[in-house]
Amino acid sequence: MKVLLTAVNAKYIHSNLAIYSMKAYAEQKGCPGAEIQLAEYTINQQQDGILRGIYEKKPDLLCFSCYIWNISFVRELIRDVKKILPKTRIWVGGPEVSYDAEDFLKEMPQVTGVICGEGEETFAEVVRTYAQWEKQEEEPKALGNILGVVYREGKNLIFTGNRDILNMDELVFPYENLSLFEHKIIYYESSRGCPFSCSYCLSSIDKKLRFRSVSLVKKELQFFLDHQVPQVKFVDRTFNCKKEHAMEIWKYIKEHDNGITNFHFEIAADLLTEEEIGLIAAMRPGLIQLEIGVQSTNERTLQEIRRKTSFQEICKKVRAVAEGENVHQHLDLIAGLPYEDYKSFQKSFCDVYALRPQQLQLGFLKVLKGAYMEEMADAYGCVYKSKEPYEVLKTKWLTYGEISRLKGIEEMTEVYYNSGQFFYTLEALVKEFPDAFTMYEELADFYKRKGYFAVSHARISRYEILREFLQEKGIQYLEFYDQLMVLDLYARENLKTRPSWAMDLKPYKRQIQAFYAKEEEQPEILKDYQGYQARQMEKMTHLEVFTYNVLEGKPEKGCYPVVFDYKKRNPLTYQGGISRVSFFTEEEA
Repeated sequence: MKVLLTAVNAKYIHSNLAIYSMKAYAEQKGCPGAEIQLAEYTINQQQDGILRGIYEKKPDLLCFSCYIWNISFVRELIRDVKKILPKTRIWVGGPEVSYDAEDFLKEMPQVTGVICGEGEETFAEVVRTYAQWEKQEEEPKALGNILGVVYREGKNLIFTGNRDILNMDELVFPYENLSLFEHKIIYYESSRGCPFSCSYCLSSIDKKLRFRSVSLVKKELQFFLDHQVPQVKFVDRTFNCKKEHAMEIWKYIKEHDNGITNFHFEIAADLLTEEEIGLIAAMRPGLIQLEIGVQSTNERTLQEIRRKTSFQEICKKVRAVAEGENVHQHLDLIAGLPYEDYKSFQKSFCDVYALRPQQLQLGFLKVLKGAYMEEMADAYGCVYKSKEPYEVLKTKWLTYGEISRLKGIEEMTEVYYNSGQFFYTLEALVKEFPDAFTMYEELADFYKRKGYFAVSHARISRYEILREFLQEKGIQYLEFYDQLMVLDLYARENLKTRPSWAMDLKPYKRQIQAFYAKEEEQPEILKDYQGYQARQMEKMTHLEVFTYNVLEGKPEKGCYPVVFDYKKRNPLTYQGGISRVSFFTEEEA
């Protein structure tokens, strides 16, 4: 019997941990007579191509992993697959079908059954049952003995009851063949469940928090380290909820660091202890990155969504981690939560922005099936999209117009802040406005008024638009901001073509050549370029002359030569090394 586990991911770089885990578990536990294959696609692919791929495999049992980002796509696929493979049994699983399995089966007569909740053990039993079954006209009676499924029996829908949760140590490591994951993110879990009860999150439903033995985790992490996997993303909902577990793993990856692999963790910052922060500070820059869900700084909102946290503690811990200058921190906010109006969200945004994380993600509430937020939607006046991702449209506290405006601010934050391409410019520019939120708000209004949201822009165009915005705002020291943008551009890339507003460097040609000649003979700044000639160094690096004190963000006139060294990139910001050229005086220029 041919079994095909199918995932439709949001992006090509994503991989679906669930189907790999289920396949590995089923094969180790034994499914005689079953050949299990995997197929991964993306929602950006043409459905015809996916249909052909599935048809050519001709599975007897076809299983889809269903999530908020792919459920409509999967529904369409299933309807068409059944037309071309009418004898194929189709099963589904995943969070988007687990909480309304009977409704889904009523809507989708092409589907035979739903695996509810954790899938490894249930999937293995479903496969064994079909593999042992010879009759093809009706579903095997033995399906009724499998806990955790809803399936069709004639015209009836049968729910077999909930299955006990799996011991994490029984999971089978699914990554023995890493060739399947080239250019893809590796996902890994060392725990399941969550100790918190946030009303918008499905993890709050599963209160049974459990962990994989640290000895097993270490063995599996070493596999990634030995194979120099670029990045491993832990999918644990709150990785540091058990200090001993987190410390053991963090110590291990620090002590066995291969200098390449990066590990991503979602944590509760307020739970970090001084011991944990001390350990993190001793890690190689870029070894780990932390994602921290702040969601809101409004205390009434946090109380209503059952999020037991203290923003003061988050601030304290985020700043303590930032002092080490070695960890990428990603902080999240959610717009559309109860008791958070536009003004309150503005404060939340500014509060988090003041922490200067490497990324600030502005997300929008999604009313997920099965979450407590769904029950409370009417009470909150929460109107949301009827189709996934079930995103909020308005609430008692936010109008649709305000949410629409926040969408523009989200895009500006993503383009200008999260890209890291405007670091120095934004550091200075934010001081020209009452607060950071207002700056992005006015920039978004400018984009809307000019029709720029509807256009795809090259990187250099984003700078040109920002210059146009500053001119319209009547910002002083426009030449100073022009030079800040040049600094930002060269900090990231040794440009082949200089921007049109950059200062002409021809008057400084002699001094620039003298600098590189001196570095060739007696290197002081470019010590990693020994053996290279001055001309070669000049091409591999970049020396820029500024007439404003751009590195300190001050519109002070003078002569400020700077050399950019792209061999010394910051692993957190990707900026090249930036050094002032001390012997290059204003008189010499």
